[in-house]
Amino acid sequence: MLLACVFLPIAWAAPKAAPDLQAQASLLAGQALTSSVGWDRLVALTDEVGSRLSGSPGLDEAIRRTSAWMVADGLTVHSEPVWVPHWERGETSISLTAPRALRLDAATLGGSPGATGVEAEVVVVSTFGELKAAASRVPGRIVLYDEVWESYGQAVEYRWRGPLEAQRLGAVGALLRSPAPEGLSTPHTGSMSAEVTIPAAALTLEDARMIHRLADRGVPVKVRMDLGARSLPDASSANVVGEVRGREKPDEVVVLGCHLDSWDTGPGAQDDASGCVAVMEAGRLLAKSSPRRTVRIVLFTNEENGGRGAKAYGEAHGKERIVAGFELDIGAGAASKLVVSRRDPATGKPDVTTEARWTEALKPCLPLFRPLGIEAVETGAWASDLGPLVTRGLPLVGFSQDTTGYWPIHHTQADTVDRIDRPTWQRLVAATTLVAWITAEMPEVP
Repeated sequence: MLLACVFLPIAWAAPKAAPDLQAQASLLAGQALTSSVGWDRLVALTDEVGSRLSGSPGLDEAIRRTSAWMVADGLTVHSEPVWVPHWERGETSISLTAPRALRLDAATLGGSPGATGVEAEVVVVSTFGELKAAASRVPGRIVLYDEVWESYGQAVEYRWRGPLEAQRLGAVGALLRSPAPEGLSTPHTGSMSAEVTIPAAALTLEDARMIHRLADRGVPVKVRMDLGARSLPDASSANVVGEVRGREKPDEVVVLGCHLDSWDTGPGAQDDASGCVAVMEAGRLLAKSSPRRTVRIVLFTNEENGGRGAKAYGEAHGKERIVAGFELDIGAGAASKLVVSRRDPATGKPDVTTEARWTEALKPCLPLFRPLGIEAVETGAWASDLGPLVTRGLPLVGFSQDTTGYWPIHHTQADTVDRIDRPTWQRLVAATTLVAWITAEMPEVP
């Protein structure tokens, strides 16, 4: 057994002393659950700074503030420069012009070119198969994908590939139903293939369904697209890095990651301000605890529309002794399980032997996590910004979280801090801190 996590029932009250791992873990979790520092910072990051798209003043201010916070917390902080895409949305105006005049709620897709007066009849499809069947009707028209939500991965495929496939068949514009399980007249933005040269935007579920109904009844539908989007030269940005140096094994590193940028449609409270403040809180608390290994907090830039922060970090740090990674980027919902994964760098397939060792090492630690709602350990950890390191064999530890309150609002103006349940989020902070502490304290990693 790599770490003796055999504990008595835990009450999250700070003990008078922390002579062993159980007492120290209890102390850390209690501080995470009761401190107001993290919540105050989350509110400031979302309400005062707001949206943080790559190349924007908002992202620059977020980098400045988070760096200052981690310095104040006692971490060793530096920034690692990254050149990022600089795309501006401008005004989005999409209107139904036939069979009646109606302004549609829409969000320009990230990277879309601008457009003035692009007006055409709409071809409605629900799948790529239907698009292929309708190929003869696509040239000179606008394609609307009214695909039904099955999963985020499926929806993202249509957002990413859909405009490009329509373009290849001669479409002059592309629209898609927002990638979310429900609507409430809120359009979702997001990235698409960089090869797209036609204007592209997402409609609300309500508007997409309305157009689909009209088309099903044989009513000709026309739409006009006026998009003020533009791409500017790359802008300077940075990954923000804060470290708590290990007391015994400083060259072995546990990385806690998140992405500091957000889309410009809203303040990105769950995507991913809540994740960034959570990992910063883990760093703040561990800075007082002197863990065995170095714990490194990385606030990645440009996750939303380019992934250049992840690529730059992977290139700069791929040869270091990073023994475990953790990434928080799927909202602020409750965690129910610990999840682990490791990919074999030679084959890209799951390394089931190492995953089994991590699972067995963490199972004895579950009594620590049960008061936080985490009951089991299984495989399936995922990461976006740590992806370049995952392909090199980085083991991941993460959470299985409730995302029912996340998918309907992410990438929208509704991703605000009032949609986050504070006690649930603070339990997530406590669990993140425990993961960092346990992996940093293991005598040997799996």
